[in-house]
Amino acid sequence: MSTSKAIVEDGRIGVRLKISFLWISVLFLYAYGDIFGFFVPGRIEEVTGGKVSGITISDGFLLAVSVYIAIASAMIFLTLVLRANVSRWANLVLAVLYIASVAASAIGEDAPYYLFLSAAEVLLLLAIVRYAWTWPTRTADEGAE
Repeated sequence: MSTSKAIVEDGRIGVRLKISFLWISVLFLYAYGDIFGFFVPGRIEEVTGGKVSGITISDGFLLAVSVYIAIASAMIFLTLVLRANVSRWANLVLAVLYIASVAASAIGEDAPYYLFLSAAEVLLLLAIVRYAWTWPTRTADEGAE
């Protein structure tokens, strides 16, 4: 009688997919943070009055926010298709810049949901930095075989 155990296969997930899905997760947190912000009493009136968190909503502001989100969105795809070295450095640089922007936006905030989401965003961005920094490498001699 055989007593073999079934072993669940643990397929390896490449660093590109890990980083790409981390960018997706960051964007979800950004979106939900903005959505939850509308539940704050008086926020909708503030926005319809042309301000958000004391900043005047202008074409320039909306363009800047759009570029900010578009870059993070593009990183989902670019992480998968850029040459490995370019992708690695783009992820390192952009994730660090996004960490700084998240930290700056959290200054002066006291809403627990906002602080939680900001901390979660920073943790995900730090994971991007870690995966990009430790991206597997090989020597040129190894690739020539």
